[in-house]
Amino acid sequence: MSIQKDVKRLTAPDIRARKGGEPIVMLTSYHAHTASLVDKYCDVILVGDSLGMVMHGLETTVPVTLDMMILQGHAVMRGSERALVVVDMPFGSYEASREQAFMSAARVMKETGCGAVKMEGGSRMAETIRFLVERGVPVMGHIGLTPQSINTIGSFRAQGREEADWGPIEQDAIAVAEAGAFSMVIEAVAEPLGARITKSVAIPTIGIGASATCDGQVLVLEDMLGLTARVPKFVKKYGDLGPGIEKAVADYAAEVRSRAFPGPEHVYAMKAKKPS
Repeated sequence: MSIQKDVKRLTAPDIRARKGGEPIVMLTSYHAHTASLVDKYCDVILVGDSLGMVMHGLETTVPVTLDMMILQGHAVMRGSERALVVVDMPFGSYEASREQAFMSAARVMKETGCGAVKMEGGSRMAETIRFLVERGVPVMGHIGLTPQSINTIGSFRAQGREEADWGPIEQDAIAVAEAGAFSMVIEAVAEPLGARITKSVAIPTIGIGASATCDGQVLVLEDMLGLTARVPKFVKKYGDLGPGIEKAVADYAAEVRSRAFPGPEHVYAMKAKKPS
């Protein structure tokens, strides 16, 4: 008889059940070591395609590949134990067809061991979300500002700041929820709209530049730690690690050049000769 290991990680149904309850805490991570730190405090860890900009210096998330997401998703899974790990589906890996989306998502889940994937898009992606969910792939939706669409929307600007523009965004939220997504990210929308959507859908909303009334919040880890030079309006810096890291590197470089490092305590002496 096989003995199953107790499941410790939060699951997509666990997060779905948090609607209207204790706020969901979510941060990004792309590495095993940061994952081990945020895992202690977060309900969800997002392996975001923002890694293209944060880790690789790309201007947008568009060039990020499925292989990049899988590599970092695997690292985050190794570094975490408790949080639900959600991996972003990168641009070009799911839009062509429901079948393409399923094959990409299945590869992500099989190769990383993550608990869910995230897909951008509202009404246009509803059929694909339903297709994946029916085949065992938990999907987190993403509406409002969708960074993968930067080349069509033109800039990273907030959405729904005029009430006349609310209709399509609300329709996107309803479509994603009815398609079977277990939660959705609402990014960079007018605060009243974020609050309204949260009340109108039956699944948890996770805000990023939306509303404090959302069922949870997410930020890019490097942004909130002060490691990113320019950040959106919705980012609150909970740390300022950039100057500290730069000082440490400068001190190291100065000590190497002055030969102050390594000191006697950092090198290996010869072993004492054994008496003959």
